[in-house]
This record gives sequence, structure tokens and C-alpha cells, in this order.
Amino acid sequence: MFKPLIFYIGLRYTRAERRTQFISFVTLASILGIALSVTALITVLSVMNGFVDEISERMLSMTAHATVTGKYGQLDNWQSLDQKIQGFPHVQSAAPFINGQVMINADRRVSGTVITGVLPDAEARVSEVADKMQVGKLADLQAGNYSIVLGAELATYLGVLVGDKITVITPQVSATPAGVVPRMRRFTVVGIFKVGMYEYDRNMAFIHLDDAAKLFRMDNAVSALRIKVDNLLNAPEITQDLATALYQDYRVSDWTMAHDNFFQAIKMEKRVMSIILLLMVAVAAFNIVSTLIMVVTDKRGDIAILKTQGLTSASVMGIFMVLGTVIGIVGTLLGTVAGVLLALNVADLIKSIENAFHIKFLSAQVYYISDLPSKLIWTDVYVIAGMAFLLSLCATIYPAWQAAKINPAEVLRYE
Repeated sequence: MFKPLIFYIGLRYTRAERRTQFISFVTLASILGIALSVTALITVLSVMNGFVDEISERMLSMTAHATVTGKYGQLDNWQSLDQKIQGFPHVQSAAPFINGQVMINADRRVSGTVITGVLPDAEARVSEVADKMQVGKLADLQAGNYSIVLGAELATYLGVLVGDKITVITPQVSATPAGVVPRMRRFTVVGIFKVGMYEYDRNMAFIHLDDAAKLFRMDNAVSALRIKVDNLLNAPEITQDLATALYQDYRVSDWTMAHDNFFQAIKMEKRVMSIILLLMVAVAAFNIVSTLIMVVTDKRGDIAILKTQGLTSASVMGIFMVLGTVIGIVGTLLGTVAGVLLALNVADLIKSIENAFHIKFLSAQVYYISDLPSKLIWTDVYVIAGMAFLLSLCATIYPAWQAAKINPAEVLRYE
């Protein structure tokens, strides 16, 4: 079916003749349609991969790989548990923390905030907040000094700088001669951190663990232990082993539980977007059908003559399958090359457009991140190119079959 003669005739039909300029234009349009669809699919999936990686990195830099707490939401004997967990397989480090929701007041500004009491040295081993400091250091949190580290967006909203005083108001109340009043404490701002994720930069603050224990009346207890494991992707299995070792005395969770809905939504969005863009490739590929049908109609006389000279129906079908396959291959290759180049340079391209027109596509107050990241996964490229070629090949079957059914006697009767 696919002999050198078949390839020669099929490739020859790709070249334009003077009377078939329109058909050649439609052929070029089919090639460009496939190329643009493949380019769009590779670029969009690369950007989505970049978003997922960037958000995951920033989110998990402030989130515990795993967390261990007591049945009632706190740990009383956390020191002994900490020593036990430190020696557990695949556990790199652990750190205690106390979490609480408070109101922060600075002059006339008030904001609700999640405040976390930490041990600076231990916290630096399980999270990246110490590396995200813009001003000051996490180690500046000293027990008894009532110092605080604020997120950059929170500090901007409150209008405070390092050295300023703020008031922290807790939900707990104290009985005084004047009546029941909320518990308050003055803190000094000693540092400002910026993760690059608005949710954290706007709604988080850190104080020393001992100060948090006094503020929330926790005595020697903590809210939980934050755990860092050696392999983030294996956190669910490690957490399960840890829960089994600790029996039923503690509640153990991992990062996949805390953000499961978010990552499931991202996965579903990527799947749906892939299907939608793949339909674009399918539409472009099936433009080959109309192109080949016009070629078959134009070449009816040639086909009839070839059949009278002994060319079989299978060979005629092969001619037009070669023609359609060439269109699909050229379009897929052009789209793959353009998609890879665009995916690798889309961040710089967007920045150039923003600088040229003085606009901002992604606002940090609206989106998790303000830059447009891109991560090219070659597996996606291979799958996209393969699907585009397969759809192009399928689109050649019906026109080639119609060409093979041409009856030479009926065609040559009117020639």
C-alpha cells in the first residue's frame, strides 16, 4: 500500500499548481490550524504546571509536612513526644507551635490575624519562614520580650515598621473590677516576612512560644508539633506509619489532608482545560477532511487514469493518507517547536508586555501569585504531539476511502 510511487504522488499533491491555488491555501490553513492548536495546548498546560508548582512551593513552605496533636487539640507532654518523633524513620525534624486567632490594633487600624507561637531555632528546621524575612530575623523573637514578626501585607495595612508597638487582643477575657474585658498585650515589631503569597503575608504573625503560652494561657502545653519529613510526596505513608506507632493517643495529619480540596480542584481544572484545548486540536485536524475532499474532487481524472494503469484502490487510498499525514506531521512539528519555545519564554514575554504597556495582568491582591510561571513537562509535549498526529491520521481515512471508491469508467466518460 505504501510504495515509493505512493509517497511520490502523495508528496507531489502537496505542491500547488496554478489552477489549485485555493486548495493549497486551504492546506496551509489546515497546517497552521494544527500548529496553533498544539502551540496553545503546550503553552497553557506549561503555565498551569508552573502555577501548581509555584503555589505548592509557597504554600508548603509555610505548611507543616505533617502535624501531631492531642485528642482535644493540644499537647501537654510535647517534650517527650518530640524526642520520640525525632527518632522516627524518615522524620527530619519537629517543632512545637501554638496557634490562635487574635485582633491586632495599631493606631486606628485593626485586623484579624492568625498568630503562631514558635521556637525560632526549631521553626527554622521545619519551615522556610526564617528564609523569607525581609526585615529583621526570626531569631529576634526572644522569650519575655513580647516581640512579634508580621507578614509584609499585614504590616503595610497596619502601617507599622520594625520598632513600632502594636496591641494584640485575644478572644479570652479577664475579670477585672471594671467587669469582663478582653485580654490584651503590647508587642514590639521586630521583623517582617514575605512569602509571596497574599493569604499568608496578610493573615499571619509569629511570636515566641513562651509568650504565646502566656497570651493564650496554655501553661506548658502547645497546640501541636510540626513535622518535616525527608520526602514530601511520601508524607501520607510516613504519617500513616507514625499514627500506627502512636496508637490512638494522638491525631496525626499531613499536608495532603489540609489542602486536599485545593489540589483536587487544580487537578480537575487541568484535566478539563486539557480536554477543551484538545478539542481545538481535533477541529484543526479535521480541517484536513475538507482539504482532502477538495483534493480528491480536483484529482478525480488523475485517479481514474492511475486506476486504468493498474493502481489498486488500496494504493489510491494510500496516496491521500500520505498527503493528509504530511499535513498533520508538518503542523504538529511546527506547533510543538513553537509551543516549547513559547512555554520556555512566556514569563519574560509577559513581563516585556507589562513593562511596555504599563499594565499588570496578575494582581497580588487577587491572585495567589503575581508572576506568570511556566514549567515545561516533556511528557505533556509527547502526549500532545502524539494525539495531534493521531487525530490528523484519523482525519485522512474517510477522504482516502472516498478516493479509493472512484469508478474510472464513470469519470473518463466525461473527460
